[in-house]
Amino acid sequence: MTSDLGSDSGSGSGSATDTDTATGSVTDAVTDGGAGAGALDPTLSHTRGETTPPLLETTIGDDFDATVARFGDREALVDVAAGRRWTYTELQSDVDRLARGLLAIGVGTGDRVGIWAPNCSEWVLVQYATAKIGAILVNINPSYRSHELRYVLQQAGVSTLVTAESFKTSDYRGMVQEVRAEVPDLTRVVHLGTSEWDDVLARADEVSESELAGIQSGLSNTDPINIQYTSGTTGFPKGATLSHRNILGNGFFVGELCRYTEADRVCIPVPFYHCFGMVMGNLACTTHGACIVIPAPGFDPAATLRATQDERCTSLYGVPTMFIAEWNLPDFDTYDLSSVRTGIMAGSPCPAEMMKKLIAAGIEEMTICYGMTETSPVSLQNRTDDTFEQKVGTVGRVGPHLEVKVVDPVTGDTLPRGTAGELCTKGYSVMLGYWEQPEKTAEVLVDGWMHTGDIGVMHDDGYVEVTGRIKDMVIRGGENIYPREVEEFLYTHPDIVDAQVIGVPDERYGEELCVWVRMREGSTPLDADAVRAFCSGKLAHYKIPRYVEVVDEFPMTVTGKVRKVEMREVTAARLGLA
Repeated sequence: MTSDLGSDSGSGSGSATDTDTATGSVTDAVTDGGAGAGALDPTLSHTRGETTPPLLETTIGDDFDATVARFGDREALVDVAAGRRWTYTELQSDVDRLARGLLAIGVGTGDRVGIWAPNCSEWVLVQYATAKIGAILVNINPSYRSHELRYVLQQAGVSTLVTAESFKTSDYRGMVQEVRAEVPDLTRVVHLGTSEWDDVLARADEVSESELAGIQSGLSNTDPINIQYTSGTTGFPKGATLSHRNILGNGFFVGELCRYTEADRVCIPVPFYHCFGMVMGNLACTTHGACIVIPAPGFDPAATLRATQDERCTSLYGVPTMFIAEWNLPDFDTYDLSSVRTGIMAGSPCPAEMMKKLIAAGIEEMTICYGMTETSPVSLQNRTDDTFEQKVGTVGRVGPHLEVKVVDPVTGDTLPRGTAGELCTKGYSVMLGYWEQPEKTAEVLVDGWMHTGDIGVMHDDGYVEVTGRIKDMVIRGGENIYPREVEEFLYTHPDIVDAQVIGVPDERYGEELCVWVRMREGSTPLDADAVRAFCSGKLAHYKIPRYVEVVDEFPMTVTGKVRKVEMREVTAARLGLA
């Protein structure tokens, strides 16, 4: 994804569109966008997805129970670090007990329940238990500090917070104590792994199974069920509000395009607090009877490969930097990954060199996804049998029951195919809106179309190439430069592990190119002259970086997205650029 699984956009309260009732085949979707809502001009950058299988018009709880009825004895969840595993029947029992415990302590439908913890089995239990009682789960970034925690708790009106005590350098208990007096709505705090958690489970006996079933049956799939705060690069984040219909459908169709069945086992090292983990991971699994495998609380490349090997996972998730870290382990060749057939790479475009390594390891059905939090998140996805060029050169084509188009960012007119513009999306996955921020919602929604802020080019076959954020495009002396093109070329250098290109201020040209590179271990660091020599004659002169920064790591969000805004600030300060 931006491939961008966490940028800003949204819709109003009606996430369904007329495309939901469109008819057409997969072929139609690729060539002319399908029929039913009116045939589309095949010369324009506007397509619709296929309309089979149908949308899931149910709630998360009901869908989960239906899966349990079909696959009760199959393994549903493995928490490797905790040494625990559940069948679907066992997981349902624990989810229902937690749901009844939450009801017993006073959590009701529509109440906001915060979850602030790294990946763990309890996170999964909370996700499905809150869905069963209609409480709105508020995902809190594990890397937040006290001022960010305070903002989210206040803005969402969180009344119950389920939290770890600590993780890595984060003292969650201390930060909660620091802000609690300033959050009057927060009446209950439950720390995982303590008697507080045990007490909630113990109180489940105060609520009958029939009471829980009655509440669950009264829910609507268009009810809000999840608030996810977009990472945002300026100001405080906005709370994308998602319904059962949004995220259940998206998880299902992502799983469909990975060809999941009850035989699949999915290794999920990406964070649950984000759509990548809880929707593309957990919900994709539970809608198909597949198994969720948690390799570790936080990303650890060795733990991820070890879990994939030992649990015989068939699918592996990650952002490109995660895959790069795994494949660059000194003992990589000792891991047996022969069980893996598919997976998802998202967060940023897939480097061609990395895809070659995946194929060499036998993972020939890796898919690339594009989307954002506000679209639940996936709008575009490669199919498992797409060509190498489609997987590294595009982010796939529109998903089922969705619509995408590329427009002129100034006029809003739909552009001819092959022309770069702003990518927009529409359909069941578009969020209900930003929590209590209608003005912010209106800024990114026009006639039901969510404007992504990403630069896209739709090819003749309907596949879309995303070249970056509109704000990341570099304009050097009037020439538009898309960083990804330069990054892809630099990946072919034998000593470069990863490269990120940014624009920095320049008095003469307005902007100049700078590249941050991570070097292969044991190699000689490159300087600007060496990079220019490598690029000379192969890239247009204006695309050759003027500045080179050799670094050990890039500034990243917790979801694995490179923070180019921070890179620009650091580089400008270091080089003394105005």
